[in-house]
Amino acid sequence: MSGRDLCRRFYEQAVRPLIPGVPHAAALLGEGSEVLGFDDEVSTDHDFGPRVQLFVPPGLDTTPIEIAMERLPARFDGFPVVYPDGDRYDGWPHHQVEVTTARVFFVDRLGVDPADGMDLADWLLAPTQILASLTAGVVLHDPLDLLTARRRALAWYPDDVWRYVLAAGWLRVSQEEPFIGRTGSRGDDLGSRILAARLARDLVRIGFLLECRWAPYSKWLMTAFGQLTLADQVGEHLGRALDAPRWRDREAALCAAASHLATATNRLGLAEPVDPAPRRFHSRNIQVLGAQRLTRVLTDAISDPGLRALLTRLGHQPDGPLGHLPGAIDQATDSVEILTQPNRRRDYAALLGLWS
Repeated sequence: MSGRDLCRRFYEQAVRPLIPGVPHAAALLGEGSEVLGFDDEVSTDHDFGPRVQLFVPPGLDTTPIEIAMERLPARFDGFPVVYPDGDRYDGWPHHQVEVTTARVFFVDRLGVDPADGMDLADWLLAPTQILASLTAGVVLHDPLDLLTARRRALAWYPDDVWRYVLAAGWLRVSQEEPFIGRTGSRGDDLGSRILAARLARDLVRIGFLLECRWAPYSKWLMTAFGQLTLADQVGEHLGRALDAPRWRDREAALCAAASHLATATNRLGLAEPVDPAPRRFHSRNIQVLGAQRLTRVLTDAISDPGLRALLTRLGHQPDGPLGHLPGAIDQATDSVEILTQPNRRRDYAALLGLWS
Protein backbone atom coordinates (compact mmCIF):
# COMPACT_ATOMS: atom_id res chain seq x y z
CA MET A 1 0.00 0.00 0.00
CA SER A 2 1.35 3.44 -0.90
CA GLY A 3 1.62 6.16 1.71
CA ARG A 4 -1.11 8.13 -0.01
CA ASP A 5 -3.49 5.16 0.09
CA LEU A 6 -2.60 4.50 3.72
CA CYS A 7 -3.30 8.14 4.56
CA ARG A 8 -6.68 8.04 2.84
CA ARG A 9 -7.77 4.85 4.59
CA PHE A 10 -6.46 6.07 7.95
CA TYR A 11 -8.39 9.32 7.67
CA GLU A 12 -11.63 7.80 6.41
CA GLN A 13 -11.70 4.79 8.71
CA ALA A 14 -9.91 5.88 11.90
CA VAL A 15 -9.70 9.67 12.13
CA ARG A 16 -12.82 11.16 10.57
CA PRO A 17 -15.26 9.03 12.62
CA LEU A 18 -13.74 10.51 15.81
CA ILE A 19 -14.49 14.15 14.89
CA PRO A 20 -18.09 14.32 13.63
CA GLY A 21 -19.32 17.86 13.20
CA VAL A 22 -15.86 19.43 13.56
CA PRO A 23 -15.12 21.80 10.65
CA HIS A 24 -11.84 20.83 9.06
CA ALA A 25 -9.89 19.98 5.94
CA ALA A 26 -7.74 16.86 5.68
CA ALA A 27 -4.72 16.16 3.51
CA LEU A 28 -1.25 14.69 3.16
CA LEU A 29 1.08 17.55 2.15
CA GLY A 30 4.62 18.69 2.85
CA GLU A 31 7.51 16.42 3.78
CA GLY A 32 7.85 12.79 2.80
CA SER A 33 8.39 10.73 -0.34
CA GLU A 34 4.81 9.51 -0.07
CA VAL A 35 3.55 13.07 -0.58
CA LEU A 36 5.14 13.05 -4.04
CA GLY A 37 3.88 9.52 -4.66
CA PHE A 38 7.40 8.06 -4.96
CA ASP A 39 7.50 5.88 -1.84
CA ASP A 40 8.01 2.14 -2.07
CA GLU A 41 8.66 -0.79 0.30
CA VAL A 42 12.06 0.66 1.22
CA SER A 43 10.37 3.83 2.47
CA THR A 44 8.71 1.97 5.35
CA ASP A 45 11.96 1.45 7.30
CA HIS A 46 11.76 4.86 9.01
CA ASP A 47 9.42 7.82 9.54
CA PHE A 48 6.59 5.91 7.88
CA GLY A 49 3.13 4.95 9.02
CA PRO A 50 -0.45 6.16 9.07
CA ARG A 51 -0.55 9.94 9.17
CA VAL A 52 -2.76 12.80 8.08
CA GLN A 53 -3.02 16.56 8.59
CA LEU A 54 -6.19 18.17 9.89
CA PHE A 55 -6.59 21.86 9.05
CA VAL A 56 -9.07 23.77 11.17
CA PRO A 57 -10.44 27.32 10.84
CA PRO A 58 -8.51 30.02 12.73
CA GLY A 59 -9.54 30.36 16.36
CA LEU A 60 -11.11 26.92 16.65
CA ASP A 61 -10.42 25.22 19.99
CA THR A 62 -8.51 22.07 19.05
CA THR A 63 -8.64 20.49 22.52
CA PRO A 64 -11.64 18.27 21.65
CA ILE A 65 -9.78 16.99 18.59
CA GLU A 66 -6.68 16.14 20.60
CA ILE A 67 -8.81 14.33 23.17
CA ALA A 68 -10.61 12.43 20.40
CA MET A 69 -7.28 11.31 18.90
CA GLU A 70 -6.53 9.48 22.16
CA ARG A 71 -9.09 6.92 20.98
CA LEU A 72 -7.14 6.03 17.84
CA PRO A 73 -6.40 2.30 17.50
CA ALA A 74 -2.98 1.00 18.47
CA ARG A 75 -2.41 -0.32 14.94
CA PHE A 76 -3.88 0.40 11.54
CA ASP A 77 -3.45 -1.76 8.43
CA GLY A 78 -0.51 -3.50 10.05
CA PHE A 79 1.34 -0.33 11.07
CA PRO A 80 1.66 1.11 14.60
CA VAL A 81 -0.33 4.32 14.96
CA VAL A 82 2.07 5.76 17.55
CA TYR A 83 5.61 5.86 16.15
CA PRO A 84 8.60 8.24 16.06
CA ASP A 85 9.05 10.54 13.08
CA GLY A 86 12.19 12.63 12.78
CA ASP A 87 10.32 15.56 11.19
CA ARG A 88 7.49 15.79 13.68
CA TYR A 89 6.97 15.96 17.46
CA ASP A 90 10.76 16.30 17.95
CA GLY A 91 11.19 12.66 16.99
CA TRP A 92 9.26 11.34 20.00
CA PRO A 93 6.74 8.52 19.51
CA HIS A 94 3.34 10.08 18.85
CA HIS A 95 0.33 9.56 16.64
CA GLN A 96 0.92 11.38 13.37
CA VAL A 97 -2.35 13.30 13.15
CA GLU A 98 -1.17 16.87 12.87
CA VAL A 99 -3.77 19.49 13.84
CA THR A 100 -3.02 22.97 12.55
CA THR A 101 -4.38 25.82 10.45
CA ALA A 102 -3.73 26.21 6.74
CA ARG A 103 -2.02 29.57 7.36
CA VAL A 104 0.42 28.18 9.92
CA PHE A 105 1.18 25.11 7.78
CA PHE A 106 1.97 27.08 4.61
CA VAL A 107 3.87 29.86 6.38
CA ASP A 108 6.05 27.32 8.21
CA ARG A 109 7.18 25.87 4.89
CA LEU A 110 6.89 28.73 2.42
CA GLY A 111 7.47 31.77 4.61
CA VAL A 112 4.22 33.39 3.46
CA ASP A 113 0.56 32.48 3.18
CA PRO A 114 -0.37 32.20 -0.52
CA ALA A 115 -3.93 33.12 0.43
CA ASP A 116 -2.60 36.68 0.85
CA GLY A 117 -1.10 36.66 -2.65
CA MET A 118 2.45 36.01 -3.86
CA ASP A 119 4.63 38.99 -4.73
CA LEU A 120 7.90 38.87 -6.69
CA ALA A 121 10.07 38.23 -3.63
CA ASP A 122 7.75 35.46 -2.46
CA TRP A 123 8.06 33.64 -5.79
CA LEU A 124 11.82 34.01 -6.10
CA LEU A 125 12.41 32.87 -2.50
CA ALA A 126 10.22 29.78 -2.93
CA PRO A 127 12.26 26.68 -3.85
CA THR A 128 10.55 24.45 -6.37
CA GLN A 129 11.00 21.48 -4.03
CA ILE A 130 8.88 23.25 -1.41
CA LEU A 131 6.27 24.25 -4.00
CA ALA A 132 6.18 20.62 -5.18
CA SER A 133 5.57 19.39 -1.63
CA LEU A 134 2.64 21.78 -1.18
CA THR A 135 0.93 21.23 -4.53
CA ALA A 136 1.46 17.46 -4.74
CA GLY A 137 0.08 15.07 -2.12
CA VAL A 138 -3.62 14.47 -1.65
CA VAL A 139 -6.44 16.60 -0.34
CA LEU A 140 -9.02 14.32 1.23
CA HIS A 141 -11.58 16.80 2.53
CA ASP A 142 -11.80 20.56 2.03
CA PRO A 143 -15.36 21.88 2.24
CA LEU A 144 -14.18 25.30 3.47
CA ASP A 145 -11.62 25.73 0.66
CA LEU A 146 -8.82 26.06 3.20
CA LEU A 147 -6.35 24.17 1.01
CA THR A 148 -7.63 24.22 -2.56
CA ALA A 149 -7.43 28.01 -2.94
CA ARG A 150 -3.87 28.10 -1.58
CA ARG A 151 -2.72 25.27 -3.83
CA ARG A 152 -4.35 26.99 -6.79
CA ALA A 153 -2.38 30.17 -5.98
CA LEU A 154 0.83 28.11 -6.12
CA ALA A 155 -0.01 26.29 -9.35
CA TRP A 156 2.61 28.16 -11.43
CA TYR A 157 4.58 31.37 -11.79
CA PRO A 158 3.05 34.52 -13.26
CA ASP A 159 4.24 34.78 -16.88
CA ASP A 160 6.92 37.42 -16.34
CA VAL A 161 8.36 35.60 -13.31
CA TRP A 162 8.35 32.47 -15.46
CA ARG A 163 10.28 34.33 -18.18
CA TYR A 164 12.83 35.58 -15.66
CA VAL A 165 13.43 32.19 -14.00
CA LEU A 166 13.67 30.49 -17.39
CA ALA A 167 16.09 33.19 -18.59
CA ALA A 168 18.24 32.61 -15.51
CA GLY A 169 18.20 28.87 -16.15
CA TRP A 170 19.46 29.34 -19.70
CA LEU A 171 22.10 31.77 -18.46
CA ARG A 172 23.45 29.05 -16.15
CA VAL A 173 23.74 26.76 -19.17
CA SER A 174 25.56 29.41 -21.20
CA GLN A 175 28.13 29.93 -18.46
CA GLU A 176 29.44 26.35 -18.58
CA GLU A 177 28.45 24.86 -21.94
CA PRO A 178 31.81 25.59 -23.66
CA PHE A 179 33.76 23.96 -20.83
CA ILE A 180 32.79 20.42 -21.87
CA GLY A 181 34.93 20.73 -24.98
CA ARG A 182 37.61 22.93 -23.43
CA THR A 183 38.39 20.48 -20.64
CA GLY A 184 38.03 17.47 -22.93
CA SER A 185 40.39 18.89 -25.55
CA ARG A 186 43.02 19.44 -22.84
CA GLY A 187 42.83 15.78 -21.79
CA ASP A 188 40.88 16.46 -18.59
CA ASP A 189 38.31 13.74 -19.15
CA LEU A 190 37.11 13.61 -15.53
CA GLY A 191 36.63 17.37 -15.51
CA SER A 192 34.66 17.16 -18.75
CA ARG A 193 32.45 14.42 -17.28
CA ILE A 194 31.78 16.35 -14.09
CA LEU A 195 30.87 19.46 -16.07
CA ALA A 196 28.62 17.37 -18.30
CA ALA A 197 26.74 16.14 -15.24
CA ARG A 198 26.34 19.69 -13.94
CA LEU A 199 25.07 20.87 -17.30
CA ALA A 200 22.71 17.89 -17.59
CA ARG A 201 21.17 18.79 -14.24
CA ASP A 202 20.61 22.39 -15.36
CA LEU A 203 18.96 21.15 -18.56
CA VAL A 204 16.73 18.81 -16.56
CA ARG A 205 15.54 21.69 -14.41
CA ILE A 206 14.82 23.71 -17.55
CA GLY A 207 12.65 20.79 -18.68
CA PHE A 208 10.51 21.19 -15.55
CA LEU A 209 10.19 24.92 -16.20
CA LEU A 210 9.05 24.30 -19.77
CA GLU A 211 6.28 21.93 -18.67
CA CYS A 212 5.13 24.03 -15.70
CA ARG A 213 6.06 21.39 -13.17
CA TRP A 214 7.73 22.05 -9.82
CA ALA A 215 11.02 20.14 -9.64
CA PRO A 216 11.38 18.08 -6.43
CA TYR A 217 14.54 17.67 -4.39
CA SER A 218 17.49 15.73 -5.77
CA LYS A 219 16.49 12.23 -4.64
CA TRP A 220 13.38 12.31 -6.81
CA LEU A 221 14.47 14.81 -9.48
CA MET A 222 14.99 12.27 -12.25
CA THR A 223 12.05 10.09 -11.21
CA ALA A 224 9.80 13.12 -11.63
CA PHE A 225 11.62 14.14 -14.81
CA GLY A 226 10.68 10.78 -16.31
CA GLN A 227 7.03 11.83 -16.11
CA LEU A 228 7.53 14.89 -18.34
CA THR A 229 6.42 14.81 -21.96
CA LEU A 230 9.88 15.74 -23.20
CA ALA A 231 11.68 13.23 -20.96
CA ASP A 232 12.13 10.41 -23.47
CA GLN A 233 13.97 12.38 -26.11
CA VAL A 234 15.90 14.73 -23.83
CA GLY A 235 16.67 11.93 -21.38
CA GLU A 236 18.11 9.81 -24.19
CA HIS A 237 20.48 12.62 -25.17
CA LEU A 238 21.52 13.22 -21.57
CA GLY A 239 22.10 9.52 -20.99
CA ARG A 240 24.39 9.39 -24.01
CA ALA A 241 26.26 12.45 -22.78
CA LEU A 242 26.96 10.91 -19.40
CA ASP A 243 27.92 7.54 -20.88
CA ALA A 244 30.11 8.91 -23.66
CA PRO A 245 33.77 7.83 -23.45
CA ARG A 246 34.91 10.68 -25.75
CA TRP A 247 34.35 14.36 -25.17
CA ARG A 248 33.22 14.98 -28.75
CA ASP A 249 30.34 12.54 -28.30
CA ARG A 250 29.57 14.07 -24.91
CA GLU A 251 29.48 17.55 -26.42
CA ALA A 252 27.25 16.44 -29.31
CA ALA A 253 24.75 14.74 -27.00
CA LEU A 254 24.50 17.76 -24.69
CA CYS A 255 24.04 20.07 -27.68
CA ALA A 256 21.24 17.80 -28.93
CA ALA A 257 19.48 17.91 -25.55
CA ALA A 258 19.88 21.70 -25.31
CA SER A 259 18.60 22.18 -28.87
CA HIS A 260 15.50 20.12 -28.11
CA LEU A 261 14.81 22.23 -25.03
CA ALA A 262 15.45 25.45 -26.96
CA THR A 263 12.85 24.37 -29.53
CA ALA A 264 10.41 23.68 -26.69
CA THR A 265 11.16 27.14 -25.28
CA ASN A 266 10.33 28.69 -28.66
CA ARG A 267 7.00 26.84 -28.74
CA LEU A 268 5.89 28.44 -25.48
CA GLY A 269 5.57 31.83 -27.20
CA LEU A 270 7.00 33.61 -24.18
CA ALA A 271 9.55 35.45 -26.34
CA GLU A 272 10.84 35.80 -29.85
CA PRO A 273 12.11 32.43 -31.14
CA VAL A 274 15.80 31.74 -31.54
CA ASP A 275 17.59 29.36 -33.88
CA PRO A 276 17.96 26.15 -31.82
CA ALA A 277 20.87 24.78 -33.86
CA PRO A 278 24.25 24.39 -32.13
CA ARG A 279 27.04 26.69 -33.22
CA ARG A 280 30.80 27.23 -32.88
CA PHE A 281 31.98 28.89 -29.68
CA HIS A 282 33.79 31.98 -31.00
CA SER A 283 36.59 30.70 -33.28
CA ARG A 284 37.23 27.53 -31.31
CA ASN A 285 36.49 24.03 -32.48
CA ILE A 286 33.84 23.68 -29.77
CA GLN A 287 30.08 23.34 -30.27
CA VAL A 288 27.52 24.98 -27.99
CA LEU A 289 23.88 25.99 -28.12
CA GLY A 290 24.66 29.63 -27.33
CA ALA A 291 22.11 29.59 -24.53
CA GLN A 292 22.56 33.26 -23.65
CA ARG A 293 20.49 34.05 -26.76
CA LEU A 294 17.45 32.60 -24.99
CA THR A 295 18.25 34.65 -21.91
CA ARG A 296 18.30 37.78 -24.06
CA VAL A 297 14.93 37.26 -25.77
CA LEU A 298 13.22 36.16 -22.55
CA THR A 299 14.39 39.17 -20.58
CA ASP A 300 13.49 41.47 -23.49
CA ALA A 301 9.91 40.18 -23.27
CA ILE A 302 9.51 41.03 -19.56
CA SER A 303 7.25 44.03 -18.95
CA ASP A 304 6.46 43.78 -15.23
CA PRO A 305 7.80 46.99 -13.58
CA GLY A 306 9.13 45.16 -10.52
CA LEU A 307 11.04 42.69 -12.62
CA ARG A 308 12.34 45.40 -14.96
CA ALA A 309 13.67 47.23 -11.89
CA LEU A 310 15.25 43.99 -10.64
CA LEU A 311 16.95 43.42 -13.99
CA THR A 312 18.37 46.93 -13.87
CA ARG A 313 19.74 46.40 -10.34
CA LEU A 314 21.39 43.22 -11.58
CA GLY A 315 23.23 45.09 -14.33
CA HIS A 316 21.03 43.97 -17.21
CA GLN A 317 20.74 46.34 -20.15
CA PRO A 318 18.33 45.71 -23.04
CA ASP A 319 20.96 46.47 -25.68
CA GLY A 320 24.02 45.71 -23.58
CA PRO A 321 25.25 43.27 -20.95
CA LEU A 322 22.92 40.53 -19.74
CA GLY A 323 23.96 41.29 -16.19
CA HIS A 324 24.16 38.91 -13.26
CA LEU A 325 20.80 37.11 -13.15
CA PRO A 326 20.75 34.70 -10.19
CA GLY A 327 17.10 33.81 -10.78
CA ALA A 328 15.20 32.05 -8.01
CA ILE A 329 16.73 30.89 -4.73
CA ASP A 330 17.32 27.29 -5.88
CA GLN A 331 19.08 28.53 -9.01
CA ALA A 332 21.46 30.56 -6.85
CA THR A 333 22.16 27.84 -4.26
CA ASP A 334 21.46 24.17 -3.71
CA SER A 335 22.22 24.19 0.03
CA VAL A 336 19.69 22.02 1.85
CA GLU A 337 20.13 24.13 4.98
CA ILE A 338 19.00 27.22 3.09
CA LEU A 339 16.33 25.78 0.81
CA THR A 340 14.41 24.07 3.62
CA GLN A 341 14.36 27.02 6.04
CA PRO A 342 12.18 30.06 5.14
CA ASN A 343 14.02 32.40 7.52
CA ARG A 344 17.39 31.47 6.06
CA ARG A 345 16.06 31.92 2.54
CA ARG A 346 15.00 35.45 3.30
CA ASP A 347 18.52 36.17 4.58
CA TYR A 348 19.70 35.47 1.02
CA ALA A 349 17.21 37.81 -0.66
CA ALA A 350 19.89 40.43 -1.29
CA LEU A 351 21.89 37.88 -3.30
CA LEU A 352 18.92 37.63 -5.64
CA GLY A 353 18.89 41.40 -6.04
CA LEU A 354 15.51 41.69 -4.33
CA TRP A 355 16.54 44.43 -1.92
CA SER A 356 19.28 46.96 -2.46
